[in-house]
Amino acid sequence: MSEEPLSALLAKLKDDAGLQEKLKGAADLDAAVAIAKDAGFDVSKADWLKDQTKQTLDLNDEELEGVTGGKQTVVSVDVHDFCSR
Repeated sequence: MSEEPLSALLAKLKDDAGLQEKLKGAADLDAAVAIAKDAGFDVSKADWLKDQTKQTLDLNDEELEGVTGGKQTVVSVDVHDFCSR
């Protein structure tokens, strides 16, 4: 699947507080995918996970140090992260 639907969803989340709240209330990834599809975005679980993996791999040295215990930075693979971009 193309990354375009997920990119469009992320762009929409910046301006749509209602959609942000719906996604924050999603119980799991399946629920988040359903919410996204109801909002007109054809995203899959694989799309979400691929993006989150990319975000994790793109951490800088300071962020990586925090993940390994050097700081109290929290990094998680969570659908709610999309709402804060």
